[in-house]
Amino acid sequence: MTHDMTIGGLSSLADVKIPTIRYYESIGLLPKPSRSEGGRRIYGEDALRRLRFVRHARDLGFEIVAIRELLSLADRPSLSCGAVDAIARQHAAEIDTKIARLKRLRQELTQMIDDCGCHDIRTCKVIEVLADARPAKATKRKPLLTIDAKVPRRPVTQP
Repeated sequence: MTHDMTIGGLSSLADVKIPTIRYYESIGLLPKPSRSEGGRRIYGEDALRRLRFVRHARDLGFEIVAIRELLSLADRPSLSCGAVDAIARQHAAEIDTKIARLKRLRQELTQMIDDCGCHDIRTCKVIEVLADARPAKATKRKPLLTIDAKVPRRPVTQP
């Protein structure tokens, strides 16, 4: 049974803001809705299901390009799900890479904090390490602190 709803009703049921719904329509993730005689957008259950799909995929961190491909595949239910699995596996690998990078960042921050004596700003290791940063080059930038090495304390000179 199709239940017609306005954009506000769709927004409420899908827990997606109205400007986001309009954006998804503009980029083709949601089809353009039919209009009432007064020109208001009218949505059915299919739009609600599709919007919930998009919202959930976004919550899981999928990029718009991947969501578009997933929706395209979902619209062809007789196909093998191998392509869907490949997209999901690629996204999982990207998440693993981000997690590893975040762990390295956390370690670097923890090392800076641990090296700080919490005395005064002149001897603050966090400030010292951050001030010692050099601009990134075209090549891959090395972290300020490595995982296994501690940055030796350098004497801070008074101005």
